[in-house]
Amino acid sequence: MTIQEKEREIIEEFAVFDDWMDKYAYLIELGTALPPLEEQYKTDENLIKGCQSRVWFHAELKEGRLWFSADSDAIITKGIAALLIRVFSGEKPPDIAAADLKFIDEIGLSQHLSPTRSNGLLSMVKQIKLYAIAFAAGS
Repeated sequence: MTIQEKEREIIEEFAVFDDWMDKYAYLIELGTALPPLEEQYKTDENLIKGCQSRVWFHAELKEGRLWFSADSDAIITKGIAALLIRVFSGEKPPDIAAADLKFIDEIGLSQHLSPTRSNGLLSMVKQIKLYAIAFAAGS
């Protein structure tokens, strides 16, 4: 499944909900379902700068594809991380670096997050793309 196909799937899932309280509940559900990040990866190096809450992202390159894991001390933020992992994990670094992530606006995420959470979302996306660029350059 391509990044664009994963994005379309998420857009369809969020379209089921009529109001933002239901969408927040779904984000919380996604965050709750995200496996915890191994303690060895909860380092300052993996901590996302620019997030009000503490968020860690870890990336591994396996057979030319990037795999992400993440954790946060804030449940909605953890749900957002789960969405990003779903879209990007298992993809090739150049595809991740080039992704435009229209789904974020399509599902209304950027409009309904507080300014601090919105900054955190941008910081998470930026870090994922930096991982992709670094791994693409290294391979």
